[in-house]
Amino acid sequence: MQINILEYLENGAARQYPDKVAILDSPRSYTFAELERYAKRCATLLIRRVDVTSRPVAVFLPKSADMVLADLGIVYSGNIYANLDIKSPAQRVKGILGNIAPVLVITSRALAPQLAAVGVPDTALFFFEDVEGESLEPDGVALWRRLEAVIDTDPLCIIHTSGSTGLPKGVVLSHRGTIDFMDWCFETLKLDGSERIGSLSPFYFDIYTLELNLCIAKGATLVIIPDQLAIFPAKLVEFLQQQAISFLFWVPSIMVNICNQGLLEQFDLSALKTAFFAGEVFPMKHLNHWRRALPQATFVNLYGPIEITVDCTYFVLDREFADDEGLPIGFPCRNTDILILNEENRPCAVEGRGELCVRGSSLALGYWNDPEKTAKAFVQNPLNTSYPELIYRTGDQVYRNRRGEIMFVGRLDFQIKHLGYRIELPEIEYQVLAIEQIANACVLYNKGKKEITLFYETRDGELSPAAIRQKLSQIFPKYMLPTAFHQMKELPRNPNGKIDRNGLSVALEQMA
Repeated sequence: MQINILEYLENGAARQYPDKVAILDSPRSYTFAELERYAKRCATLLIRRVDVTSRPVAVFLPKSADMVLADLGIVYSGNIYANLDIKSPAQRVKGILGNIAPVLVITSRALAPQLAAVGVPDTALFFFEDVEGESLEPDGVALWRRLEAVIDTDPLCIIHTSGSTGLPKGVVLSHRGTIDFMDWCFETLKLDGSERIGSLSPFYFDIYTLELNLCIAKGATLVIIPDQLAIFPAKLVEFLQQQAISFLFWVPSIMVNICNQGLLEQFDLSALKTAFFAGEVFPMKHLNHWRRALPQATFVNLYGPIEITVDCTYFVLDREFADDEGLPIGFPCRNTDILILNEENRPCAVEGRGELCVRGSSLALGYWNDPEKTAKAFVQNPLNTSYPELIYRTGDQVYRNRRGEIMFVGRLDFQIKHLGYRIELPEIEYQVLAIEQIANACVLYNKGKKEITLFYETRDGELSPAAIRQKLSQIFPKYMLPTAFHQMKELPRNPNGKIDRNGLSVALEQMA
């Protein structure tokens, strides 16, 4: 039985493909043998600095091969990695560091002033340049002792939830939950190590968990996409072509932008064989465009908050869908049970809407240093009164259709009561996105003015509110039609590429 994710590396890629390129971070690259050597060297230096285990070590580096090596070094030392965003506001970084209290912060000398500005003492800094500059041999005995002491329910990493305001929650993932999820991926989704991964998401985002473990377990090459390409869709797609990228795991917003600019017809992406997407609803109109342009590729919709170790349901697109049809989030991953509970905490019937709750070994351990929030989200299974059993309440509303597929409706907190009617805002948003001229959209509720508000981008030029209302009036009753419209050149995005709903909500409150 596998206990530690490092067994993926030592029994997998490092043993089978030592000379294959593991990470391509142009112009640098590392083979799997080099990846293992540098990670163990990093771990040896960490152990010499701090003789602790199961403690957080923060990583304050740009998205790079250095960050991957640092993360693996932390795990080899028997500790917990916590990747931070170097572009975050100082107050946010200070808040995260204050909450997790890392024993060290791995960074570079160039970034040391940013950490000094938020109160990190020099004695807590570990400069990654020293790992590459050292010629020492890893301390095999010390590393073996550390790995022998790890059990599968020990923490692996802390991933902080995204959001533009407030202190993010630090979700603690375990070795066991990660291994459970990854083994399912390998078996069910047929990932075999031939993949060239186009890594676009930040390494403090949960998509990195899949990318990293696919790399070290199966020998896939992790191709790091330069940060500056993310805002230039044409250059991004050109990079995919040049690097013969065969595997993507992206958020839909980025894929929608590529579609809107007609880039799939301008570049040769015949190497792309698998495209995972998660984190947002992918408008079917745009997804159909991708499927038509790349018929050789398999598209997989994954769903799940980070509290369930990346994702907990999946749907492989295996049939045709109309542009205005809803996309299933599909079926539970292996060894995961999905409960759909109504307001009385009873199971919903087929097509009955309720809250999606999850049980299984892939559940996170909770929120770091926050027992109160942990107790609210990870609760006793109300269907089991015989022994302790935790489930995670997602706050998402779903239902099972007649095919047995789970269909996502929206956040429970996106359900509003307007003019006496209960309305699901994502339902309106989905139909707005089906309008040909609409490139992207977000529907929110202005409680102060009691207005359903639409923020939207168009493909080309102006699209009047009257034209939008006329199209939507053919689908919805009058009380569900937006009454406030804001056309934007581009909807704001979070660092992970999702639409910044929190930021738009704040702007909406200021309009009240």
